Amino acid sequence: MKITYKYDYTVKNIIFDIVKYHKIKKDLMMNYIATLLLLTLSLLAESQELKPWAKALSQLTPQERAVIVDKGTERPFSGKYVSTDEKGIYRCKVCNSALYHSNDKFDSHCGWPSFDDAIKGAIKRQKDADGRRTEILCNHCNAHLGHVFEGENMTAKNVRHCVNSISLKFEKAKKPTKAYAYFAGGCFWGVEYYLEKLEGVLAVESGFMGGETKNPSYREVVRGKSGHLESVEVVYDPSKISYEALAKHFFEIHDPTQKDGQGPDIGSQYHSAIFVDSPTERKTIEKLIAQLTSKGYAIATKILPKSSFYRAEEYHQDYYDKNKKEPYCHGFVKRF
Repeated sequence: MKITYKYDYTVKNIIFDIVKYHKIKKDLMMNYIATLLLLTLSLLAESQELKPWAKALSQLTPQERAVIVDKGTERPFSGKYVSTDEKGIYRCKVCNSALYHSNDKFDSHCGWPSFDDAIKGAIKRQKDADGRRTEILCNHCNAHLGHVFEGENMTAKNVRHCVNSISLKFEKAKKPTKAYAYFAGGCFWGVEYYLEKLEGVLAVESGFMGGETKNPSYREVVRGKSGHLESVEVVYDPSKISYEALAKHFFEIHDPTQKDGQGPDIGSQYHSAIFVDSPTERKTIEKLIAQLTSKGYAIATKILPKSSFYRAEEYHQDYYDKNKKEPYCHGFVKRF
């Protein structure tokens, strides 16, 4: 006869049975002992598994425990991370495991932080107690996070992780030591001349952007057949100068109201434009244009998506410094 025990059958119960039935058959006795050892090892393993975050669980507030442990739900639109759009990682409040990238967060207007993807292996799914929804938990410590929904067509991935803010903590992405910005404001000699003098700007190079011709020459661009604009690539230290400060200066060193030209340089390759590389950069430029428009400026500057930047020939780089000259079609005009 083979005896098996459910997981909740305690060590005490087994010892009691062994003492009570000490005259049982040898094979039954061996089965008791084997079960006792397995259960002991299982309990020890579970104890060790819980140990790393036992302290974190004990430090939860009543509100946090109600959600993370007791699987409750915080009130809609009350959470800390409902509307955040900063770059970084969302981690588990209990064990600090990385759960979601900020790039996968979107505004679902549901009242809770929403993500259409999770970090691989970070999330565990199981049927909710109500038998209808699918619960999501931290795959490392089983902390309750929220629920996942599919088939709503809110994003291309067609998935929504609806997460309680109180189950998360946010780790901001470290600011890079250098970043890039791209501007077109007429002849690139003058734009380069003024931008590279700003504190925090590490380097400025003249080149071409916005067209379809790969690796165009200056001659191809100046003839207006490549589709490119004379542009500059600005390398800067965001800890010393912000993207907004760069853009403001750009609007003040050329005429952003002139179309298809800058000063005496006329042609589509001299149009005013800013090439943006993120929604944040676009919002910044839109805000600055709105400010200038409110002051009466009819802004012609285009906001274009970042494309390949092709460095111009060497004789165009630092042109004014090399030739001991000053810009003829650019100058500083206070506009902000």
